[in-house]
Amino acid sequence: MVKTGTIARVSYRALSLAAAATLDLAFGEPPASWHPVVLAGRALALGTDRHKRSGQSAQLIGGAAALIATAGAAAVVGAVVDRRAGRSATGLLVRAAALKPLFAVRMLLAEASVVATALEDGDLDGARERLRSLVSRPTGALGPGLVAAAAIESLAENLGDSVVAPWLYYSGFSLPGAAVYRVINTADSMYGYHGENEWLGKAAARTDDILSWLPSRIAAGAIVAAARVRLGPDAATAGVATWRRDARVTESSNAGNPMAVMAGALQRRLEKRDHYVLGAEFAEPDASDLRRAIDLTATAAGLTLAGFTAALVFGRR
Repeated sequence: MVKTGTIARVSYRALSLAAAATLDLAFGEPPASWHPVVLAGRALALGTDRHKRSGQSAQLIGGAAALIATAGAAAVVGAVVDRRAGRSATGLLVRAAALKPLFAVRMLLAEASVVATALEDGDLDGARERLRSLVSRPTGALGPGLVAAAAIESLAENLGDSVVAPWLYYSGFSLPGAAVYRVINTADSMYGYHGENEWLGKAAARTDDILSWLPSRIAAGAIVAAARVRLGPDAATAGVATWRRDARVTESSNAGNPMAVMAGALQRRLEKRDHYVLGAEFAEPDASDLRRAIDLTATAAGLTLAGFTAALVFGRR
């Protein structure tokens, strides 16, 4: 049997997760000056900037040390907030407010919508400019189809990294879990796999690969379910087929899962030039397909939230 205390704990965590999602939809992101993810990025930079001109070994050790120190500090802060918040109604709101900056649904959907609006208005330069808030690739030479494709890919990938993963680790490990994941994912985004600072981010990239393995696949499954609800069974079937075939063609072993599903569900070609093509047999997407992707992402996020809260309420710890 599940003890009553355990049910109370997981139910309280479910309520705080739902409250955090409500705060996100109502208010969006806090100011950058005190956004926890921004602060984590600054802390990581402080620990790594001194090693940028060092050799590979020094970069690897320095990057790993900065990651451990920043993630450890985030875990401590999360644990302190968890403990001090208690189990009152006020504590629930405090915990929800602390969790909210560690994920982003409203901002993700809003930024993609701005790109879609620019494409609809024929403002390609504006669409390219706003796309930079979603992707790190150069956007200046992208045509309308590749702009739409990049935005759709970002929606799918960030559903896993910026939504599902923080929710999953909060569900399992409360605020410390979500905070540590966010720090590691931020470090991976800052340095990535390649480039002059590759070795600074090596530890973060490898750790992020491990921690994002399950969330990326949950996100892919959520898109399949969303496609079934919003577009019908044929779209869901096409999403699964493309997932099975194309998930491994991307450099990231995780990002390819939700992106391939999205390509199949929309039946649109998603391409990053000189890197990969998902759904090669389909036509290029346009603004209307980006709108459909926004709808699928929002639905998938809602289904995931419902699944996590239900698991916390009814599942065994």
